[in-house]
Amino acid sequence: MESIVASASSQIDDTRHENMPRRGPPGVFVIFGGGGDLTHRLLVPALYNLASAGLLDSHFSIIVVDRADVTATDLRHSFHESLKNFVTSRGTEAVSLHDDIWQRLATSIDYVRGSFEDTATYDALSQKIGNQNCIFYLAVAARFFGPIVDQLGASGLAKESTKAFRRVIIEKPFGSDLASAIVLNERLLRTLDESQIYRIDHYLGKETVQNILALRFSNGFFEPLWNRDNIDHIQITAAETVGVEQRARFYESTGAVRDMVPNHVMQLLAMTAMEAPISFDADAVRDEKTKVLKAIHTVQSHDVVRGQYTAGSIKGQPVVGYREEPGVDPHSHTETYVAMKLMIDNWRWAGVPFYVRTGKRLAARKTEIAVHFKSAPYALFRDTPVDRLTPNIMLLHIQPTEGVTLQFSAKIPGPTVHLGGVRMKFDYSEWFHEGPSTGYETLLYDCMIGDATLFQRADNIEAGWRVVQPVLDQMHAPAGLDFYTAGSEGPKAADDLLARDHRHWLKIGS
Repeated sequence: MESIVASASSQIDDTRHENMPRRGPPGVFVIFGGGGDLTHRLLVPALYNLASAGLLDSHFSIIVVDRADVTATDLRHSFHESLKNFVTSRGTEAVSLHDDIWQRLATSIDYVRGSFEDTATYDALSQKIGNQNCIFYLAVAARFFGPIVDQLGASGLAKESTKAFRRVIIEKPFGSDLASAIVLNERLLRTLDESQIYRIDHYLGKETVQNILALRFSNGFFEPLWNRDNIDHIQITAAETVGVEQRARFYESTGAVRDMVPNHVMQLLAMTAMEAPISFDADAVRDEKTKVLKAIHTVQSHDVVRGQYTAGSIKGQPVVGYREEPGVDPHSHTETYVAMKLMIDNWRWAGVPFYVRTGKRLAARKTEIAVHFKSAPYALFRDTPVDRLTPNIMLLHIQPTEGVTLQFSAKIPGPTVHLGGVRMKFDYSEWFHEGPSTGYETLLYDCMIGDATLFQRADNIEAGWRVVQPVLDQMHAPAGLDFYTAGSEGPKAADDLLARDHRHWLKIGS
């Protein structure tokens, strides 16, 4: 996992050149389904940013594989328009669109039209790729993962040599439950070696997520406190203000549990709770993450809350309920919110609850990890009501802003001892020059150089599904939903989940 941060404060500028990562190797980046939204919004801007940072080799090229009746020229124009919109929407002084860089990237874009299941498509690809390094990005519906990899194997495109690597990046959803995840892993591994498979989770491209390990293991004052002796509980929140939008067909068969918990949420939990790896080698890090997930107790039904949003308002604008969204069954029991209490059965975390929640149409867009430390003894402050003492909380902000906040008590100036809550905050946008990052730059670059640290291994995937599977099994039985108004903090039952432990959620909308 190599940093691709360009520059920071004057102290960091002094070491900029010696810390600059190496350029990626020459090769071909093949995007199956490359005419779609993911490529326009995220992959092309990410590749442009890597080119701007000088991290793409001069012999790097892109091949888009899709069924649309377009030309390479059409795609280049479409990508250019998307890139201009990206720069405009995220523009700062550090962001600009350099036409010379874009032109160099654009001239490398080629197009292969064909079906993902047609051998002729792979014959055409083989002629264009030859014996070059190649990364295949599967920006397609999950039902095509297996067939595409099968065809890569049958055509010889997946075969590596001493002169060329072949790697496959796979987007989520990776299975729809534990059984299907195991089947998919087995199918992929019939063609590919585990070292060739890069299961991507864009949350792990966030700087704050990557910085969790640095914060914990490179600072002597954090890690000694990171255990059950000092931490009361941990809250992980992944809240969205958007609804189902145009994804009703996908979401109706998926829901919040499958969509977010076994991948995004479990990865955040694992990074927070894992033991120190023996090195930052990919397998060493992923070994420790898997150990954490395997140590999670079986989730009980009374520790799970499933909710669905009803009509309300977001930022003052009225929005319909989930069942009124286009394409949604008016009697749908698909959850748009889930909250869970998880317990980890190991020496570090025994007795420390991890509360996780994720949902749509909530009060604010926010992804954060809140580490709640145990309260200090109250002997010195016995005249101060306990609920007025500021709780010691470390907040790891992941989106929309990225940074870290520490909350603690301090004496209010004056002749008497009165305590007030204060915060110390580190914000990436203030300390580092903000670039137009999509969150995919680091992940794509790491795949190019063969660093799999931020990608999930087969056992990581299956361990995450094992945590979720009891919840999915309970959903087969008739089970009610707890409804919540769009724009609110979520269902009351989620508040009750913590209230019975004499705790409460941090506000999403604060």
